[in-house]
Amino acid sequence: MNATFRQPLPLLDNDVLKTFVAIAESGSFSMAAEQVFRTPSAVSMQIKRLEEQLGASLFLRDARSVRLTAGGETLLPYARRMLALSNEAVSRFRMPDMEGVVRLGATDDIGLRLMPGILRRFAEMFPSIMVDLTVDSSSNLRRRLAEQRLDLTLANFAPGVTAMEGEVVMTEQLVWAGAKCGTAHLRDPLPISIWEDGCCWREDALTRLEKQKRRYRIAYLSAHLMAQQAAVTADLAIAPLPRSYLNDDMVALCSRHGLPDLGTFEVRLLRGSSKSEVIDAVADSVRFALSELTALAAA
Repeated sequence: MNATFRQPLPLLDNDVLKTFVAIAESGSFSMAAEQVFRTPSAVSMQIKRLEEQLGASLFLRDARSVRLTAGGETLLPYARRMLALSNEAVSRFRMPDMEGVVRLGATDDIGLRLMPGILRRFAEMFPSIMVDLTVDSSSNLRRRLAEQRLDLTLANFAPGVTAMEGEVVMTEQLVWAGAKCGTAHLRDPLPISIWEDGCCWREDALTRLEKQKRRYRIAYLSAHLMAQQAAVTADLAIAPLPRSYLNDDMVALCSRHGLPDLGTFEVRLLRGSSKSEVIDAVADSVRFALSELTALAAA
């Protein structure tokens, strides 16, 4: 009986897969290069070798963006699973006793935009630690922390307010978000979408409108970022939002549009009274993830 002999299949390199995932998630070779601590040319060479191994193109590139091909979409879940399994195996030897539950709080905007990436990267590093996430308003999260129902929380603050409370891990610029080609900002009174008392974005926006003596009406109240974005993109109102939260259907409005320029706000990491190595690990992971986002935004 004749047997058909083939060359053994190539083994995929985890370092290369890590680079591939970083490009897929950031949509940029240069940003991925910073994340994996390599030069852009080295990253390009890694992907070229990976494409040669697989016999398939993985990315479509143009002057503005990088997108996955059909082959890249197929590889991405495999790459994530392989990296997660590798991290889990190593952690069993390097951190055999690092396990437990950490109760982490986050505001709706942080939970929606930042926490998926933070939690995914944390799970890769510490697969035996479970993070119990609570999403609520900043004031409620601070109350939960004081009542020892949370170990850590991320909350939004106006700059300099209660300066001794928590650790500043990110500072962001607020802007007036309006619909692209919209007219809501031209209406009188000005329709705005905000959240209830206690929100530092609301306080900054209303204080500056009143100082300008600009007439306004609160058209929409919602604690959820998606609802705020929906009101803006439908051109029903404008909203004070972090600049980085604007999507492709929004524009940043400012003094050129007859509106007062807005200030900044701080994201702070607050700790409860409980202390443990596991809580420290989660806090360090959050700090690192947000410092990376800050560096990428400044690049």
